[in-house]
Amino acid sequence: MIKIFTEIEIEAAIEDCFDMATNIDIHTRTVWPHTKERAIAGTTIGMISGGDTVTFEARHFFIRQKHKSLISDYVRPYRFVDEMLQGTFKSMRHEHEFIDLGDKTLMKDTLSFEAPMGWVGWIVERVVLRSYMTRFLNYRNEQLKILAERK
Repeated sequence: MIKIFTEIEIEAAIEDCFDMATNIDIHTRTVWPHTKERAIAGTTIGMISGGDTVTFEARHFFIRQKHKSLISDYVRPYRFVDEMLQGTFKSMRHEHEFIDLGDKTLMKDTLSFEAPMGWVGWIVERVVLRSYMTRFLNYRNEQLKILAERK
């Protein structure tokens, strides 16, 4: 299993950062454009909340993939967790944490995932997926920062 940690400071109120991070419409606007990610089932527009599910469809590595997640933990505006129910990975858990720094918010992500296919998946996790997923999260976080700081 791989664990990735990212964090970014955003010059915006914690509630604004949290609400933007839980908004499906904003999510699809802040991921890599070439993935053509879109919500296709569950909560497909507006804000997600605890107990909600969302299924995204996106293109990664030239393959159209579906990923269904459950919002398993939700404490506005401090934390939410999405856990994969169905998808390409053997398992995936994404913890989002928001820390109020007064006039700024520290947004932290912990992404844990495991690829399928035994030892082949273990190698792919380390050679390809760790870097790919880190870049994916950092890009999304930077885009979210831009939107939040414009508000």
